[in-house]
Amino acid sequence: MKSVEEQLALIKRGAEEVLVESELVEKLKRGQPLRIKAGFDPTAPDLHLGHTVLINKLRQFQELGHQVVFLIGDFTGMIGDPSGKSATRPPLTRDQVLANAETYKTQVFKILDPAKTEVAFNSTWMDQLTPADFIRLASQYTVARMLERDDFSKRYSTNQPIAIHEFLYPLVQGYDSVALRADVELGGTDQKFNLLMGRELQRSYGQASQCIVTMPLLEGLDGVKKMSKSLGNYVGIQEAPGVMYGKLVSIPDVLMWRYFELLSFRTMEEIAQFKLDVESGANPRDIKIKLAEEIVARFHGEEAAASAHRSTGNRMREGELPEDLPEIELVSAEDMPIAALLNKAGLVKNAAMARDLLGSGGVRVDGDVVDRSFIYKQGATHVCQAGKKAFARITLKAE
Repeated sequence: MKSVEEQLALIKRGAEEVLVESELVEKLKRGQPLRIKAGFDPTAPDLHLGHTVLINKLRQFQELGHQVVFLIGDFTGMIGDPSGKSATRPPLTRDQVLANAETYKTQVFKILDPAKTEVAFNSTWMDQLTPADFIRLASQYTVARMLERDDFSKRYSTNQPIAIHEFLYPLVQGYDSVALRADVELGGTDQKFNLLMGRELQRSYGQASQCIVTMPLLEGLDGVKKMSKSLGNYVGIQEAPGVMYGKLVSIPDVLMWRYFELLSFRTMEEIAQFKLDVESGANPRDIKIKLAEEIVARFHGEEAAASAHRSTGNRMREGELPEDLPEIELVSAEDMPIAALLNKAGLVKNAAMARDLLGSGGVRVDGDVVDRSFIYKQGATHVCQAGKKAFARITLKAE
């Protein structure tokens, strides 16, 4: 096992905050494997690279010799996490949650070592709690403390409804730490309130308090808003190798260092050398290719990554895709139909030309042929092709 200093350096890589660092150091000094918990509500069947920031950190803990618990919130998923939400989320059914959970297990083991991963479902213990147990759990926290949470506070002050079951979510997440006897819990920065709840509940139930590692929310392909499927600025881990490769190679230069730190398993020394190379005149695109190949290989294999690279290289050599894509930023008050966007971006002469190309299969977005039904989402960034020679990397920003 690595020294405490070496472990702490890897744990803190890309992390927003470690609470409480001195307590974590003491836990590491014991020289025994720690129980590292991260929970995921299976509210959607597909994961994107933003979700993998936490999973990557779990893998780093595995590499340090600690026991990782990948917690699937099949119970909390039916409540719906209120974090950052301005309205009550509709709860999912048990069948929806379980179906999504199965796809999660398949996807995460492309990153985590199955032999070193404990998969848990929080319904295992939550279904066993009696009404009296729930009352005892609810008694551990006050309404006033709950309303200190930013999203609850905003909704309360603006007379937006807060359902009673939403107060249960942080309590249940905190109780998960009690049930698992977690030494460390990972979560996004938007989860800090819930993570701290786990520390308090562990004390209430006579356990040592877990330490907390919060990770930043990964920016999407636009480099501005959080990666989100609804915004169209995402890279899905089940997307085709060529699509994934194309998106990553076309990210803004300033964003690639953030992606390297949070998504790559290269050492920080290697990444620092890449930065020096760029400062010395290396083409940033060559460095992004290294990132794209690594990520594609992780989810699709080395051969698929090499094929995606060759395919893109051939398209450039044949003049199908220019090496230096024009960068275009458009501003709109709402999502935009692809025809209107191409016209506004100047990739077509007029709306009629856009409609003709869309009808004949002459428009591609990230390499895929699209038709007139394609809607460009605010915050999305894609490589667009109209006809044989008109290309651009277009970002649609909100007004």
